[in-house]
Amino acid sequence: MDGRRVVGRFAPSPSGRMHLGNVFAALMAWCGVRSCGGRLLLRMEDLDTERCNDLHAAQLREDLRWLGLDWDEETPQQSLRTEIYEAQLAKLEAQGVIYPCWCTRGMLKAASAPHASDGRVIYPGTCRNLTPEERAARPRRAALRLLVPDAVYAVEDGVQGHYEENLARDCGDFPVRRADGVFAYQLAVVVDDGLCGVNQVVRGADLLSSTPRQLYLQKLLGFPAPEYYHVPLLIGPDGRRLSKRDRDLDLGVLQQRMTAAQLIGMLAHAAGLTETSAPISAAELAGIFDWHRVRQGPIVVQAE
Repeated sequence: MDGRRVVGRFAPSPSGRMHLGNVFAALMAWCGVRSCGGRLLLRMEDLDTERCNDLHAAQLREDLRWLGLDWDEETPQQSLRTEIYEAQLAKLEAQGVIYPCWCTRGMLKAASAPHASDGRVIYPGTCRNLTPEERAARPRRAALRLLVPDAVYAVEDGVQGHYEENLARDCGDFPVRRADGVFAYQLAVVVDDGLCGVNQVVRGADLLSSTPRQLYLQKLLGFPAPEYYHVPLLIGPDGRRLSKRDRDLDLGVLQQRMTAAQLIGMLAHAAGLTETSAPISAAELAGIFDWHRVRQGPIVVQAE
């Protein structure tokens, strides 16, 4: 980290009980910071106000404490930061890289828009070149998209290695604010991390493909790029990713089966950090933590 003190964060969405995959991501983020004497922030990512609430947030804090995962500061939740996002959006608008878009996901799918290898729809630029007259004739409410360059943005990830995308070819212009006024994850997370001085981002490998977009936003807004560590996903024997929606191995169930040390020992061994699955505390694991030993590929667990 070039002599800088590491500032990391755990940024859960308070939309339900943590499942085993969330626990794993939290543990890796915590160890990544605590193993080098860094500072850890907790941020509730509650842009989806229909699914997120304060009761879930309170449960998340309680579960983190049960695991032995503390934090140095809790930053304001995203739903309270609208004015901050508006100010950063104005900077993008001043650079001429924002335009209104009336395309819905359904419209893009119906139009057979190109897809990235992970199934993401690559925006074909439908609304990019509309004339002022054409825009004026459209409904008032529109999403806002960020115009991307025909350029490659690459990251040297601390777990997954080199990853790059040509934004124009592999991504396309992407939304920064929805038609209903809710800010998109890509903008919110870049602003939150940038303003809070986060320089180490640890999260699931499913978010690796979002990193080039975030690097581009960081450049436009003048934020330094953090170091990234995308940890492997936990999947069931059928290859299905664990999720809150499917209630796979949520922490309420896990707490009835094992202690926090047993759970952490199981995850540490699955990640390649320990030779056995013997119980170990979070603090003990931080003492032997090494990013070079963390596995790259998905980790299979029994969702029973």
